[in-house]
Amino acid sequence: MVAERRAPDWLTRWEYAHRGLHGEGVPENSRAAAAAAIAAGMGIECDVQRSRDDHPMVFHDWDLARLTGGEGETGQRIAEELETLRLLGTDQLPMRLVTLLEFVAGRVPVLIEIKSRPGYDVERTCQCVSLLLKDYSGDHAVMSFDPRVPRWFRRQSLETPCGLVMREDEFGHTQSAWQRRLARWIARPDFLAYHIAALPSRWVVRLRAKGMPVLTWTVNSPETRRLALANADALIVEGAGVA
Repeated sequence: MVAERRAPDWLTRWEYAHRGLHGEGVPENSRAAAAAAIAAGMGIECDVQRSRDDHPMVFHDWDLARLTGGEGETGQRIAEELETLRLLGTDQLPMRLVTLLEFVAGRVPVLIEIKSRPGYDVERTCQCVSLLLKDYSGDHAVMSFDPRVPRWFRRQSLETPCGLVMREDEFGHTQSAWQRRLARWIARPDFLAYHIAALPSRWVVRLRAKGMPVLTWTVNSPETRRLALANADALIVEGAGVA
């Protein structure tokens, strides 16, 4: 049995830039977005999936079209190929997670969302990410919609804080109360990252009262910012949701 543990204190002391502090001319999950977040004194939330040659890449979409104009699936390209593409027509290029960590160098915390989908070998991604984090001394945590991710890190990478990302709308997999409770039981996360559209939630209130830290995403307006401040412990923000 895995021992109970608590999330690190730094987790709720920061506000996090969703996919870095991106905007006009500064693509999401780019080095420029990371630099802007650091300059603003914000933590960085980023997305990670594997290249074909098993490098964790900081990239959100499963296919290349929206972000690069390329064709095909992200995971079918090797890392060196992905690093030659241009993000949203700018001079910014997709980067490996190790590149992001070397750039951040512990200046701000990094939240790493590991992407998953049905039929995907997400545990292989967990292994690849874990190998990089062994040599990284800056504050960091992993999280995922897939409860297998925090479960894996609790068992295999004991020093890495791990969270469960949850939503309740038609795009999620935890619309019903029993699904949410099952996902949390499988994951046994150190923290939750809860969709702002599902707050306030009586279940989340009870979990916070028991000591579970709750982050919320994506805070992107003054209205959602007010809602988040009243119902969560830390915010993941972008656009008009930035203070």
